[in-house]
Amino acid sequence: MSQIDAISPAIPLLAIFTDFDGTLVELADTPDSIQVDDTLADQIQRAVTELDSAFAVLTGREISDIDKYLAPLHLPIAGAHGTQRRRADGFVETVDPAAVLGAEQIAQALESLVIANPSLILEPKEGAVALHYRQAPELEDAVRIAMEEAVHNVPDFTLVPGKMVLEARPRAASKGEALRAFMREEPFLGRTPIFIGDDTTDEDAFIAAQDLGGVGIKLGDGETAARMRIPNVASVHALIRGLGDIVARDRDAAAITH
Repeated sequence: MSQIDAISPAIPLLAIFTDFDGTLVELADTPDSIQVDDTLADQIQRAVTELDSAFAVLTGREISDIDKYLAPLHLPIAGAHGTQRRRADGFVETVDPAAVLGAEQIAQALESLVIANPSLILEPKEGAVALHYRQAPELEDAVRIAMEEAVHNVPDFTLVPGKMVLEARPRAASKGEALRAFMREEPFLGRTPIFIGDDTTDEDAFIAAQDLGGVGIKLGDGETAARMRIPNVASVHALIRGLGDIVARDRDAAAITH
């Protein structure tokens, strides 16, 4: 049985949510060194068309970053792990000023560690902060200690571990909460959510999708709440194409019978 058929032979009211790094694109040594397949935007555009625009990206990156890599697409996006959110109608929800100030405070507290260890990459965002140690895995403990100390002094922030990265974000923000918010709005309202991700930062979105009657799909190994798995980024692209094919097939079949 194929990954697509295992979900359903016919899924006319589908909503797709997907992570970006490690899911739509391969992970890279630095956030800026990723390679985006030349056909990715076209693949997503076809899925967006077939799904009546019920396609969103839930990512640790900022919204503007995804716009740059998926141009000319202008998708619904939850950025910085849900701290930022652009709805399907194009409205961008304002980031909580307290979260912006908190993230700035955390980033400032980490500067001395990053200056002393240039292989670390500090990624400040509007309302969140990431500290990458992919190029210096031996510094994992130092990164964790520094991040814990920085977050301890900022109310309502929490740490989220990822693949060779530790992220600080507001406690109330998450990919899961962002998915739930999208599902209360058109064009996602009333559809069955599918969320595809690869990291521990995606677990709350797997749970949210499945709580709402959908499916979480985990890329790769590791413990997960997701009910399905997929092996690699190429398989994610194939799945997105295949789900679009299913919706198009069902629509065309319905048109013939009527």
